[in-house]
Amino acid sequence: MQSKLIWNNQMGFSAAGESGHLIIMDADTANGGAGQGLRPMELLLHGLGGCTGMDVVSILKKMQIDLENFSIEINAERAPEHPKRFTNIHLIFKMSGPNINRDKAYHAIELSQTKYCSVAASLNAKISYELIIE
Repeated sequence: MQSKLIWNNQMGFSAAGESGHLIIMDADTANGGAGQGLRPMELLLHGLGGCTGMDVVSILKKMQIDLENFSIEINAERAPEHPKRFTNIHLIFKMSGPNINRDKAYHAIELSQTKYCSVAASLNAKISYELIIE
């Protein structure tokens, strides 16, 4: 994989990956930025959520589980000292649908976290999760 970042002469960067889609990153004003983009650590959480979310949707489709609504909330704690890495990440999966089976849904989440999600496998934070069926 490749990514190219271009500096904007302050604290921000424009980044594009192999997909060609552009994202803007920037620090907040307290850290010398203009607050014009996502923070890198936010992007890491978004990547984790997107990776595991895509896995779960794919696995549930294979199980013939119909989703009507699906969201993931992520709460993370960071170390107080530099490099201020994530120490705990907690994912809350909320889903609804006509034939959701709690055990199958939980199994899909578990498979994503332990086998398929490359972002989760790339982190060394303690990642926990829960399932809410609405």
